Amino acid sequence: MREMSDLQHRIRDCHLCETRFAATATRHRPRPVVWFRPGARILIVGQAPGLRVHESGRPFTDRSGDRLREWMAVDEASFYDRDRIAIVPMAFCFPGYDGKGADLPPPPICAATWRRQVMDLLKPDLTLLVGGHAMRWHLGARNVTETVAGWRDHAPAVFPLPHPSWRNTGWLKRNPWFQADLLPELRAAVAAHL
Repeated sequence: MREMSDLQHRIRDCHLCETRFAATATRHRPRPVVWFRPGARILIVGQAPGLRVHESGRPFTDRSGDRLREWMAVDEASFYDRDRIAIVPMAFCFPGYDGKGADLPPPPICAATWRRQVMDLLKPDLTLLVGGHAMRWHLGARNVTETVAGWRDHAPAVFPLPHPSWRNTGWLKRNPWFQADLLPELRAAVAAHL
């Protein structure tokens, strides 16, 4: 599909945030990570690439990715098969760190510029919304815990998920229903669409 290919090239060439990134503690250049193709049945909507993803050019090449693949019960080969799984974060580039070493949020200009165009071309059967930024854009949700707890309101086509960061281990311990109730349904939905 030529329209999809053109869009991917335009995103890869994007430098809208060059000045913004140069002003961060990491002082890095934009490197959009574009990981989608037409026909993918599963869409993963993340927040933004982290530093490791920025360096590798491949989404979820970190411990968060290990945990997300475990939640989905998929191996790396299936996860990175662009014909089956599209990974479209709310921002395509690593936003950088603030002065204290914390991740900066995805710049809103990225979603404002690219998101609708990508969503208009992708027609997934199953969408995984990973983290608050994804839930806000796709569902208008403001509270991650409430939205994930209400996952049945969106399933089986959409599953809101907390970010799989190891920083959320405490959240997972406080919410055992996530592992007991949501994950089996998520895994069944992923298997059905793969």
